[in-house]
Amino acid sequence: MAGHNKWSKIKHRKAQVEKKKTKLWSKISRAIMVAARNGGGDPETNLSLRYAIDEARYANMPRDTIERAVKKGTGDGDQSSFETVRYEGYSPGGIAVVVDALTDNRTRTIVDVRNSFLDVGGNVGASGCVAYMFQPRGIIIVSGKGLTEDRLLEIVIDAGALDVNSTLDPDADPHADPDDPEDDSGVRAFEVTTQVAAFGAVRDAAERANLTIVAAELTMIPDTITAVAGEHAKSVLSLVDALEDLDDVQKVYTNADIHDEE
Repeated sequence: MAGHNKWSKIKHRKAQVEKKKTKLWSKISRAIMVAARNGGGDPETNLSLRYAIDEARYANMPRDTIERAVKKGTGDGDQSSFETVRYEGYSPGGIAVVVDALTDNRTRTIVDVRNSFLDVGGNVGASGCVAYMFQPRGIIIVSGKGLTEDRLLEIVIDAGALDVNSTLDPDADPHADPDDPEDDSGVRAFEVTTQVAAFGAVRDAAERANLTIVAAELTMIPDTITAVAGEHAKSVLSLVDALEDLDDVQKVYTNADIHDEE
């Protein structure tokens, strides 16, 4: 169920790409600029920049937009000074929330973040109050079309993957056989988990094997998840949407387990 829930979130995020493409591209551009400014404009030697560019690719950002962001970060254009900040807190139901942002105005950002929490009855806590409940990980979602789990394991485990989980695409035929790679009506997605240090190597191994990568990102995975339903689930979803709608916010992580029906 946890894997199914994560895949649903990925699909939800991909739907939001179309709904809020301009805002998403703006956030990714900011991440590219900051990575290029801090580590240089060559993604071969600047892993942070490479990961940001990869995220841009998966969001279908045009190449010229990516290149402009890199140039701005290395000094050709906008010289705004952004810094990385992290906020932590709780939503109703005791759900832990971690918010990563890039901002050129800490006062503006904390006010916006705090108001988002307050609007749903949550609260922002002190630094470190919930982050210890999460572990930094790499997540790579691979299309299961024409791919067996054994074959995927051969490719990614040797490259350093920690775990592989499979799940039915929520839009697939519920009566399909998920173990039949030739049955497109039951196409699965595979979720590959890695340590941060192995993320690039595992993703590269998947690409060399010509696997279809649906999404790949560095993220924060909770040590344990907490099931929420009803009004608490509504509050969590409302909070995440409000936070992700803020220009300064890059990523939002929670330990909520919300059933698809919610």
